Amino acid sequence: MQIGFFPIGMGLTAEPEVIALIARTVEQTGFHCLWAPEHVVLVDQYVSKLPYTTDGRLPMPPTFDFLDPFTALSFAAAHTKTIRLSTGICLVPEHNPVVLAKEVASVDKLSGGRFDFGIGIGWLAEEARAVGVPWERRGERALEYIKAMKLLWTEENPEFQGEFCSFSPVRSYPKPVQKPYPPIIVGGESGPALKRAGEIGDGWYGMNVTPEEVKTKIARIRQYAQEAGRDPEKFHFTVSPGLTVPLTLDLIKQYRDAGAHQIALHWFPDDRKAVAGKIEQFAETFVVPAARL
Repeated sequence: MQIGFFPIGMGLTAEPEVIALIARTVEQTGFHCLWAPEHVVLVDQYVSKLPYTTDGRLPMPPTFDFLDPFTALSFAAAHTKTIRLSTGICLVPEHNPVVLAKEVASVDKLSGGRFDFGIGIGWLAEEARAVGVPWERRGERALEYIKAMKLLWTEENPEFQGEFCSFSPVRSYPKPVQKPYPPIIVGGESGPALKRAGEIGDGWYGMNVTPEEVKTKIARIRQYAQEAGRDPEKFHFTVSPGLTVPLTLDLIKQYRDAGAHQIALHWFPDDRKAVAGKIEQFAETFVVPAARL
């Protein structure tokens, strides 16, 4: 059983020396993956509901630092050699897919093929409007963007004609180190998100889910994958109990039995002097025993 670390790139973990410290320490102590979230902008007033808190509100002020996740992960890549690096998650509909394909390939190249492309469609409608993207049909937009990006990653002179994006034959280099492209990890717990995971993903990231829910959702993803003619046994499943549920070794065992491969451990440090020691403590408590499961 693998343990990932979330997050880098927000709050105190947006500081360069803290990113470097976290990246080196989680690698040295055996964590599997380092996750970086994304918000392009936050707003003071919003009616959108965050699905991971009881009141639907973000647990931080809108002035909270949020680094671009690709920049944060590239910086972490320069301080590590083996740990996986993942967006957790990239808000695909808010990006130009041609530019996004280049960012993904660049991080994969700079990290030596260690990048996992965690994707989602977002929950904050006010953010999407701020970057000029319609909130409606964002799921369909994301699917089309991924289809276009796969061509940019794999073909020498791709072209694409779609509803949401189009481009004539172009050259997009570098290509990703990982072939045919970095693993696509689909985030989200709704029915459409699970369907996207099964149809286009290589894995799933479920947040704020119980072991019982994980078992059910993994079964649905496998079914969607099989219906799409894909091998459901090749998926990698990452889950998190959420922001308020304490992680225990017994809970890790329950997630393992439900079919998960990785637990994303959430910790938001507020004292940089305590960062290395706390991560080492997490490793002793969770990473080492989980590796034996």
